[in-house]
Amino acid sequence: MSILFSRSAAVALAGAFLLAGATAQAQAPAAGGAAPAQQQAAQQQGPIAATLQAVQPDWTKVCGSDPSTKKEICYTTRDFGAAAKEGEAPQPLLALAVYDPKGDDTKIIRLLLPPGLMLKPGFRFSIDSGAAEAGAFEICFPNGCFAEAKVKKATVDGMKKAQKMTVVVKNQANAEVTFYLPLANFGKAFDGPAVDPKVLEEQQKKLQEELQKKADEERKKLEAKGAAPAPAKP
Repeated sequence: MSILFSRSAAVALAGAFLLAGATAQAQAPAAGGAAPAQQQAAQQQGPIAATLQAVQPDWTKVCGSDPSTKKEICYTTRDFGAAAKEGEAPQPLLALAVYDPKGDDTKIIRLLLPPGLMLKPGFRFSIDSGAAEAGAFEICFPNGCFAEAKVKKATVDGMKKAQKMTVVVKNQANAEVTFYLPLANFGKAFDGPAVDPKVLEEQQKKLQEELQKKADEERKKLEAKGAAPAPAKP
């Protein structure tokens, strides 16, 4: 059960949110000729903050059997993003899923984060104004990285009543990047019934068709530009 999704737009947005300062660092002179002022400026990039919006209409709860333990496990997930321009629809940038192994007091918070982050520090998160908890990156792919934190049931119970979740990571310039995720209706979905597998399949199919349609439209635009008649030779 994966929350990995198509993230071509997310990668572009990640450049805006996560790699600020990395460009200045990459453009510094080679070793031996580096200017201390430039290095210091790259290292002192200020913090970045982004208040994300929900991309999906609502939270989705999915249940199934864990192949390794044969126990039932449910996860409640939602995608979040930001608009490239004001007035545009938000594009996926981050996904949150909360796993609930039945009969286990330990729950799992899993994040799918954009590429371009420092992995060793891991991430921190807090619920509303509560104390920060820590998590670690597990595995990365070209279009995103999974990070996890094992938490007690009390943390998830707090999320059910909370307004927001704050996630803090570091980018390649060692600057903090803070994401604010709205948690409205999370509790209702977490405690509610799981989505019908057939309905989920239809939703995924529809999403894939929409993504494919957009990809085809972009391809046709590129082909139309490339197919323009060449000017006649004199």
